[in-house]
Amino acid sequence: MIMDNMVWVTSTESQQWQEKNDFHVAQGASSGLSLTDHEHQRLLGFGGCFNELGYVALQKLPQAEREQLLDRLFLPTSDQRFDICRLPIGASDYALDWYSLNETAGDYAMEHFSIERDKQYLIPYIKAALVRNPQLKLFASPWSPPTWMKSPKAYNYGTLRFEPQVLQAYALYFVKFVQAYAAEGITIHQIHVQNEVVADQKFPSCVWTGEQLKLFIRDYLGPAFKQHGITSEIWLGTINAPEAWDEWMKKKETDFNGYANTVLSDPEAYQYVKGVGYQWAGKYAIQRTQMSYPELQYLQTENECGDGENTWFYARYVFNLYHHYFINGVNGYIYWNMALEPMGMSTWGWKQNSMVTIDPQTNQYKLNPEYYVMKHFAHYVGAGATRLGLQGPWSGNALAFRNQHGSRVIVLANPFKAGRSISIGLGDGRLLQRTLEPESFHTIVLS
Repeated sequence: MIMDNMVWVTSTESQQWQEKNDFHVAQGASSGLSLTDHEHQRLLGFGGCFNELGYVALQKLPQAEREQLLDRLFLPTSDQRFDICRLPIGASDYALDWYSLNETAGDYAMEHFSIERDKQYLIPYIKAALVRNPQLKLFASPWSPPTWMKSPKAYNYGTLRFEPQVLQAYALYFVKFVQAYAAEGITIHQIHVQNEVVADQKFPSCVWTGEQLKLFIRDYLGPAFKQHGITSEIWLGTINAPEAWDEWMKKKETDFNGYANTVLSDPEAYQYVKGVGYQWAGKYAIQRTQMSYPELQYLQTENECGDGENTWFYARYVFNLYHHYFINGVNGYIYWNMALEPMGMSTWGWKQNSMVTIDPQTNQYKLNPEYYVMKHFAHYVGAGATRLGLQGPWSGNALAFRNQHGSRVIVLANPFKAGRSISIGLGDGRLLQRTLEPESFHTIVLS
């Protein structure tokens, strides 16, 4: 028996996004994977990060190809159909060079605050996306405060000067940012206080403790947003802790209790926080945070970025990241650089993966393996979808969702080097049966 109202799409290393019709439907109860009636979190959706080097790469394409690629990322009727994306406040580590939005030392009133630099790269990139999807939601975070607010006075390494005058000015810095982007017709839906709060790096960074985040949100940022009528949500993000247990943890505040629990267990700070953003080593803390504060929303805020080789092997690892984060309660998954030049070299010398590689020598772009990992989720699972329960031995390699219009979507991977047969229980006495290709990804849509 064949089902006409179903789509099955498969990707392997040699063939990506192939529609299949060699599945069968049988009657039975025993299966390796079954949908349950259990409903979990609602999704904010999927997306990537706007960075300067990505925009520079896009400009290397002829206009027709550039427009086509932007369509594939952002049009609600095309490939990725992105719902929520990220941007930096000032320089990220994938900016052309380091900068902030106010380098006038001692300007506590933010009279010299300016987004003129952003109008060259980030804002055109974002507006190109918004033309395609005006409903696109945006969240932003700084990698570094202005250097004159830090100790030492540098974009990389260091900490914020925790002095009342500086803290008040820094809260105003966020207010000015939201207002300046609004004046450009761009709504910032979420503010995350700091990118990677435990990152003390040679690229723009700033280390925060949980206690500092609590005080800044409670006593400065929250009140400043309230005073100036800023409706952007404040999120506790992006947290890249804790690391796995080792001696280093004795010297750093990297535990769940040192960050999320420190901030959220304070009632006055908690009232301002609408969600938590986790990335990298934050995967070790999200389970406890979501269990403790299930009423909040959660994002995986930066896909782990690989080494610039863009291999199928790493794409399989990334699929497992999607699985881990969604099983532990995130409402959305954000890729890092959507497009880069070959090998994805950063300004500071790290090669990283991207969904798309743009070759300036050929004026062409290539869709990388992680493009298809994302597409297996984002193409058929939209904002507002609800994650559904699964059971059976294949559950550790699968996720399921119900879209608002009623379709159910199963995304699964065969991690094995050999083909494996699977029977999927549809919850109505029927089994969907097919052999999964080795090391493959699958999306099954049940209308």
